[in-house]
Amino acid sequence: MIHNLAATVQGFTSNVFLVTGERTALVDAGNDFDVVSAVREHADGLDGVVLTHTHSDHVGNLPDVVEAFGVDVWGYDTDQEGVDHSLAAGESVRLGDDSYEVIHTPGHKNDHVCLYAAGSGVLFAGDLVFANGGFGRTDLAEGDRELLVDSITRLLEGVDGVEEMHTGHGPSVDRNPQEHVERALQAAQTR
Repeated sequence: MIHNLAATVQGFTSNVFLVTGERTALVDAGNDFDVVSAVREHADGLDGVVLTHTHSDHVGNLPDVVEAFGVDVWGYDTDQEGVDHSLAAGESVRLGDDSYEVIHTPGHKNDHVCLYAAGSGVLFAGDLVFANGGFGRTDLAEGDRELLVDSITRLLEGVDGVEEMHTGHGPSVDRNPQEHVERALQAAQTR
């Protein structure tokens, strides 16, 4: 199961997805709310944390999670504070009961990745794309609109059969997520 632990949080945070099953893990840790208690409402513990990227709204709670559960953290760049193990493009990481392919998608931030499980059709899109054609900011450090457009294009070309898309902010998409990604590409190319 996938639970968005930040769904009702008011404040400066990202979505935080708890994926339960064979390997219970968090996708991103959020910021400025008690994520440890939120995890404990749904699971006895954690096996790890996987980061879509290391902007502060996605990693602010990371020290609390690591301390409370004694878990390691996976991310694209081990030079980033808090990242214990690197995720290389094309490799797989287990979340819940599914194996997710790591897709390096820079443009919002250099260490940004998306995670896709072909078997279940689940995509964790981080801050690359959002519901209704939104896309990640490129005006922050390491932001690059051209790279973002390239990353969205590669995602569209390389991922087929997405049935459910969980994003770093806003609502998840479970009806025609591909269309939302296509709209994000169009918007990123024209704005």
